[in-house]
Amino acid sequence: MKLGLVVPLVLACSSPAKPVVSLPPPASIEVPVVAEPAPVAPPIEDPYLWLEEVGSDKALAWARDRNKQSEAELGGVASFAPSRDRIRAILDSKDKTPFVTKRGKDYVNFWKDAQNPKGLLRKTTLAEYKKPQPRWETIVDIDVLAANEKENWVFAGITCLYPKYDRCLISLSRGGGDAKVVREFDVIKKAFVADGFTVPEAKTRISWKDRDTVYLGTDFGPDSLTASGYPRLVKEWKRGTKLADATTIFEAQPTDVSVQGLRSWDHGKAHDLVWRSISTFTGELYLRDGAGKLTRVEIPLDATASLWSDQILVTLRSDWAIEGKTWVKGALLAMPLVDFLAGKRAFTMLFEPAPNRALRGVSQLKSALVVNELEDVKTRLHVWTPSKGKWTKQPFGKDQIGTTSLSSVDGTGETDDYWLTHTDYLTPSSLSLGTLGKQPALLKRSPVFFDAKDLHVEQHFATSRDGVRVPYFQISRKALVLEGKNPTVLYGYGGFEISQTPGYDPVSGAAWDERGGVYVVANIRGGGEYGPAWHQAAKGHNRQRAYDDFIAVAEDLIARKVTSPARLGIVGGSNGGLLTGVMLTQRPDLFGAVVCAVPLLDMKRYHKLLAGASWMEEYGDPEQPDDWAALAKYSPYHNVHKGKQYPRTLFTSSTRDDRVHPGHARKMVARMLEQGHDVLYYENIEGGHGGAADNEQAAFLRAMQYAFFSKQLGLE
Repeated sequence: MKLGLVVPLVLACSSPAKPVVSLPPPASIEVPVVAEPAPVAPPIEDPYLWLEEVGSDKALAWARDRNKQSEAELGGVASFAPSRDRIRAILDSKDKTPFVTKRGKDYVNFWKDAQNPKGLLRKTTLAEYKKPQPRWETIVDIDVLAANEKENWVFAGITCLYPKYDRCLISLSRGGGDAKVVREFDVIKKAFVADGFTVPEAKTRISWKDRDTVYLGTDFGPDSLTASGYPRLVKEWKRGTKLADATTIFEAQPTDVSVQGLRSWDHGKAHDLVWRSISTFTGELYLRDGAGKLTRVEIPLDATASLWSDQILVTLRSDWAIEGKTWVKGALLAMPLVDFLAGKRAFTMLFEPAPNRALRGVSQLKSALVVNELEDVKTRLHVWTPSKGKWTKQPFGKDQIGTTSLSSVDGTGETDDYWLTHTDYLTPSSLSLGTLGKQPALLKRSPVFFDAKDLHVEQHFATSRDGVRVPYFQISRKALVLEGKNPTVLYGYGGFEISQTPGYDPVSGAAWDERGGVYVVANIRGGGEYGPAWHQAAKGHNRQRAYDDFIAVAEDLIARKVTSPARLGIVGGSNGGLLTGVMLTQRPDLFGAVVCAVPLLDMKRYHKLLAGASWMEEYGDPEQPDDWAALAKYSPYHNVHKGKQYPRTLFTSSTRDDRVHPGHARKMVARMLEQGHDVLYYENIEGGHGGAADNEQAAFLRAMQYAFFSKQLGLE
């Protein structure tokens, strides 16, 4: 049972933007002879604030005009329609692996295809699931629900009541945003409970306590949300009572990111918890006893904790000196919970970081933990088993190039059964079912969606400005001609300790790799590929290091004659959209095309827009002079200039994105058009932070991006 809530951009209710007030005009001066023209007020700091009005008629009309231009141009590229149709077929394929979650005796899956664009929540048995074509029983048909209720519902998650799982809380989003409506559902009757738990649209955090009680954080009215737009209060809400009468059990600070209450089950034992997220990477965990008393788990604020089999597991993001010993950042520690609560700190270190090795995750089975390590961005698994107060370690399987993941089948610590998946850039994911101590059996293998027989993967290292080696993966033809002429797309993210590990992407494979394009993934600082230190090296005032790393990878591709600036395109979304926006303004000479998706770009106002305040630990506080001095150096919106040559750029966003405000992209495009630059803009009117609400929209958007690259980089 893992704890520690973060709200990344990937990982990220709206805060109203504060108006910019113009300076007053100078005091008037009497002129005795001839009246002079009235003094002119200083220019408004940001003339495009009106584009932050998400749903205003004026702003939407502006966006639709830009959309028409982008659709007309990119829809006319020869590869657009074939790529769109092929991507749609991939996304709608009935041969995709239907990954499942065990809920009691049922195995539950959420599924989209051409006949079910909004999706089906469905279930089957294990015996059926093992078959090539299982029989499924529909729980909820989101397309039918949306049609009946005349709402543009997008399925946003489900949490079910342990141990019978006969009641669930289903989350539904209008158009794909983070805000959602929560409604109680009877799985047996396959109907929403008429007088059940229902929560109005908000960025809600909800968890079952028991059949008649939930822990709830939502918009309860004034002062109930943090500055980031997430819940500030945790309440205990009893069935049959009004939402307004729910009992407050914890209050976070208005400046915190959010707070959450939950009951979690481990080895048949219930744990009631409150997690206070102070910032993206700091927080406090509290245990709640039967009398309602809260006891804080005394670990560093930037550490996270898990409870498993009467043990407490602590993962560190900074060094922790305690009882004469220093545990290093990135370590995973374990000890009996009862001893920990008694004040002892005699930990066993289950993972020790190294310069090229980091912790990727921990899987909790009944009798053992499986620790997933990253070594130079390749995964490796080890089994840790406790016995009579001591831990033993054994390797799990053979090391493989690519990404291997293991997870508990039930997630409650009641079995040693596990799911095992493996994938890499050229190999579709496989799914096996195993029991600890026995060989896993292959159950499913995703289909091959593009021709990879002439492709291969290489890992290279570039040297950044400060001498740090930065890994990157290159997917290309085996017989690649190194003359600097290959159309190449370079992807990066570099933030929030999120690692970019190898995985099969049939969309880029079909729309780019198979057609002869080179695709590159950069593992730059700011991510988690080498643990907390790799992330922290590019936080706050050191953000430029992530951008220097990306530049180094681009320059290495050019030095190796894989490509040239005219043939090199870059793509990134969210925090990666900020990355590509910075590249656009800092090194326009290095790239021939830029795709900047759902981006942050105005770093002066990002903290005032939607969930932006929750990311100040990552970037800094623009209200603080020192922080703004650092932000101002790279904020794309403030570093784009008239008269400068920039690579052609396609900006994309979503009107329904309630995490990263579409105003970022809108304003950047408006400013660049005013300055005379040649840019394109496409805004999906729904779709949330992912940019698309269904497979049709996703196929259209991805085909548009690859058509843009094909045209600008010469792959057509």
